[in-house]
Amino acid sequence: MNEQTVSSEQIRSCVEEVLASTDLIDVHTHLFAPAFGNLGLWGIDELLTYHYLEAEFFRSSDMPPERYWKLSKTEQADAVWQALFVENTPISEATRGIIAVLKAFDLPTGSPDLAEARSFFRNQNLEAHIARTLRMAGVSTVVMTNDPLYPAERELWMKGVLPNPQFQAVLRLDRIVRDWPGHWHILEKDGYEVNSQVSGKSVSELRRFLSDWHKCMQPVYMAISLPDTFQFPEKTLQSKILRDAVLPACREFDLPLSLMIGVRYQVNPRIRLAGDGVGKADLRAVENLCRNFPDNRFLISVLSRENQHELCVYARKFSNLMPFGCWWFLNNPSIVEEITRQRIEMLGTSFIPQHSDARVLEQLIYKWQSTRGIMIGILHDAYQRLWGNGLALTRNDITHDVNRLFRGNFERFTRLIESASRAT
Repeated sequence: MNEQTVSSEQIRSCVEEVLASTDLIDVHTHLFAPAFGNLGLWGIDELLTYHYLEAEFFRSSDMPPERYWKLSKTEQADAVWQALFVENTPISEATRGIIAVLKAFDLPTGSPDLAEARSFFRNQNLEAHIARTLRMAGVSTVVMTNDPLYPAERELWMKGVLPNPQFQAVLRLDRIVRDWPGHWHILEKDGYEVNSQVSGKSVSELRRFLSDWHKCMQPVYMAISLPDTFQFPEKTLQSKILRDAVLPACREFDLPLSLMIGVRYQVNPRIRLAGDGVGKADLRAVENLCRNFPDNRFLISVLSRENQHELCVYARKFSNLMPFGCWWFLNNPSIVEEITRQRIEMLGTSFIPQHSDARVLEQLIYKWQSTRGIMIGILHDAYQRLWGNGLALTRNDITHDVNRLFRGNFERFTRLIESASRAT
């Protein structure tokens, strides 16, 4: 017997129910599994001193950055709370997110101080709190960002971090690819025969380094964040490392390479992490990579709104390209909706709509709450047009689409299901 079709009037409620009941994969975060201890950020002070809010703080406060950076974390959080939540209405997306997190934990949203919120988070058991937050966010799997050259993290990996199926590793290569001159000596100290010009044995030794860290981390992909000026190919050390070491390693280990393109680093260094900007990139670099390396797979996110349509067009031409997420400055409801509607219209369900990019654990709650809310309207409108054109839909159809968008595309593109099967 065929499943009963969904009527036009039932589409919205069905979409809402399916989105609410689907555990999502967060394909890019800066979170850490419990075993990484203090490397993971959580709690009200970390939420309030996140660089999105610091950027707003410097617009709403007369406090100069140099004075702010001398304050303790608690004092910084108090200053941000006073300026953005007490003296002003928290109407921006980042500040509204804090309100959503407080409400989710039944904490006061209009308090003049942070005493109750601090007491609540201070009394949480970290491992239990992480598990609870993932459940509240409706996230089954979190993909981390793991830098083998960051000393504190590197030490933990070397000691042997027990794998956690809810927290998948990613081998992040920014320091190696973007700033080889500043970091090659770390590899040399570890016994790899490399040099500043990537000559001699450097490429093969870099491949050995990647192999060693692949064995250590078992990452689901490799990743690099790149500026708006990124070009490929070009006669640079960066291009050589990508072509001769990173791309072959990705093929050898059957891993995608994630490229996040479009940052203009430190346009205002006074405000530190909050000081990065955005620039329109030349996506012919992506075209060249996808065309010239058809056996490589590329997860691509671009930071500039102006690059989004072009990225969709490239995705229609190259099946080894997977667009993902609305990153950083794009992660605002009006822009997310515009980009996601465009992708649905051009790519169907063959992309990954969103990732949280969360640096603080509890951000998962409001970021995925927002994404689900936006997707209800987008999918409802798409299905209504389809229904109006004469195609009957069932709940299974809608469930299939949501699972593909928020789980299946990533699992297939990274071979995550196959890796899990091999592990068991």
